[in-house]
Amino acid sequence: MKKQVIIDTDPGPDDGVAILTALGSPLIEVLGVCAVAGNVPLHHTVRNVRTILELAERQDVKAFAGAEAPLARPLFTAEYVHGKTGFDGYDMPEPTMPIQPQHAADFIIQEVMSRPPKTITICALGPLTNIAIALGREERIAERIEQVVWMGGALSEGGNVTPAAEFNCYVDPEAAVRVLSSGAEVVMMPLDVTHKAHVTADRIECFRTMGNKVGPIFAELLTYAKQFDWQKYGADRAPMHDPMTVVWLLRPELFSGLLVNVEIETTSPLTAGMTVIDWWGVTNRRKNAYIVRDVDVDGFYDVIFESFRRLP
Repeated sequence: MKKQVIIDTDPGPDDGVAILTALGSPLIEVLGVCAVAGNVPLHHTVRNVRTILELAERQDVKAFAGAEAPLARPLFTAEYVHGKTGFDGYDMPEPTMPIQPQHAADFIIQEVMSRPPKTITICALGPLTNIAIALGREERIAERIEQVVWMGGALSEGGNVTPAAEFNCYVDPEAAVRVLSSGAEVVMMPLDVTHKAHVTADRIECFRTMGNKVGPIFAELLTYAKQFDWQKYGADRAPMHDPMTVVWLLRPELFSGLLVNVEIETTSPLTAGMTVIDWWGVTNRRKNAYIVRDVDVDGFYDVIFESFRRLP
């Protein structure tokens, strides 16, 4: 049976790779794609979601608009990485497919409550605002979701937007608190594992030479976006973040980690958005997230390339 998946996202090329990996897999049924403000403002993430679905010729998958801003603070964005549209680096056609009138949070609630318990997974590729809103409106979804698989946080890697905080958690730490305290089963892909999956020139060339439409487009988008990372981390050391969530669903044996307690800092001006991870069990706080730390990198990219080759 195919995995039933809702993707919640703020595209970004990494998000695009994650969404297309899911769409290209015969093992996943994407029930809908929800846009949230994050890497760029909501009107851009909504456009980018629709653009990805049209590139994949999957207009049958519905797109939803969600939160324009975090729960309790102004929106912080990352145009300095992805450009003002989130998809700078390639002249994307303007999408024509409709956006659904229903709010993304209400769509999440509807799908989770109308299907058997533990049959829907949410792949969260950005700030957790939409999922937190859904939990605020219907707390029972926490016990019915199979997993929330989130790219967010860090254990020992520090932060990539402040010295202490990873971007997705920094943008809306209050939302992360709500999700992690909800009782939902959470799997976290922190910087500790995403920083191991380098987007090398050879891997970008694999996208470029696939012989389909989608691969070469994403070679250009990744080349543009990863220039920032190559300057920051060094040549051929740009991380691939968001596809970790989808590959986890397809090949969990490629990963290893530990079920631990995670708390989120929300008040300190120095460490807002920091994920405080009790890796060694030194507290008696509830273990509320499975933290992934290691990945078979070649296997990870094999899954992505296999899915991409099935796309138009």
